Amino acid sequence: MVVFVEAAVMDDPHLEQFSEFPSVKDRLMTFRLGKDDLTDKIDFIVCLGGDGTLLYASQLFQQSVPPVMAFHLGSLGFLTPFLFDNFQEQVNNVLEGHAALTLRSRLRCIVMKQSDSVAESEGNKQNKPSSFLVLNEVVIDRGPSPYLSNIDLFLDGKHITSVQGDGLIVSTPTGSTAYAVAAGASMIHPSVPAIMVTPICPHSLSFRPIVVPAGVELKISVSPESRNTSWVSFDGRCRQELLHGDSLRVTTSIYPVPSICAQDQISDWFDSLAECLHWNVRKRQKHMDELEDLTRSSSNDTLDSIGRESISK
Repeated sequence: MVVFVEAAVMDDPHLEQFSEFPSVKDRLMTFRLGKDDLTDKIDFIVCLGGDGTLLYASQLFQQSVPPVMAFHLGSLGFLTPFLFDNFQEQVNNVLEGHAALTLRSRLRCIVMKQSDSVAESEGNKQNKPSSFLVLNEVVIDRGPSPYLSNIDLFLDGKHITSVQGDGLIVSTPTGSTAYAVAAGASMIHPSVPAIMVTPICPHSLSFRPIVVPAGVELKISVSPESRNTSWVSFDGRCRQELLHGDSLRVTTSIYPVPSICAQDQISDWFDSLAECLHWNVRKRQKHMDELEDLTRSSSNDTLDSIGRESISK
C-alpha cells in the first residue's frame, strides 16, 4: 500500500516525538495542492478532521473521486460519520468490502468574463473560462457594497427572476444542510438528484427557496440595472468579483464524491441531523397519567398544609 500525505505532514514537529514515525516517514509519498495530479494515483481516501477537510479532499480531485472514509475529529462533523476510537476495526471492515456508499453530487461552475469573450472574438483564445467543482454551494453576494444585489437568474436559457437582496445560494443536496438551511431552505437528502436555489435576505416576502432538477443549467449574471457588482465564492474559496457583463454557469457535475457510510445512507443522514443540528429535539410531552399524578400530589400538599396551619392555630 502506497500512502500519500500532504507535504506539510512531513514537517510537522508534533510527529517527531513518536519514535515509530521516522521509519514510516521514509515510505510516505507527498503531494502539493494545485501542482500534483492525483487522479490516477489514489484509490482510497481517509479524511481526518471536520467537514472542511472533506471539502478540501473533494477539491483535490477535479474529475473522478476515490471513495472517501471521513473520521470525525472536528467541531460539527455532519459529513464525517466515523468515530476515531476504533479506527483499525472500521478501516479493515471497509477494506473488506462491508460498506455502503452515498454518491454526493457536485456542481460544475464556469465563470464567463466579458473581457474573455471579447478577446476570443478577436482571435485570442489564451484566456480560458475559470472552472470550479463544489460539493456544498456556490454563493453570489453583494460583497462590500451597501446596495442591494440585483442578479438575473436563467434556467436553461429562460429568464426566471431577478434576485434583489443580499445574494443567492446555489447548493447541492449535501450543501442544503450548510449555508442554505441557515438562510431558510429545506434539507435535501444527498441521494436526491436536485439543485437548490436559495435567496439571501430577499427584498420580497414571497421569494422562497426552490428545488430544480439536477439536469438543468443555471446562468447567473449581474443585472444591467444593478448599481453594484457581485462577488462569487465556491465552497467558501476562490472569491472573485463578477462585473457587469460577466456570468456564472452552474450545472451538475458528472463526477460525484463517493462518501462511505458508517451505517447506511438513511441512518447516517438522520443521525447527523439529530446529533449536529438537533433536528426535532424538544421536551417530551407529559402523559395524562403523569399530569393527574402531579395534580393530585399538589392538591394533597395544599390540603395538608391547610390542616397543619389549623392545628398550629
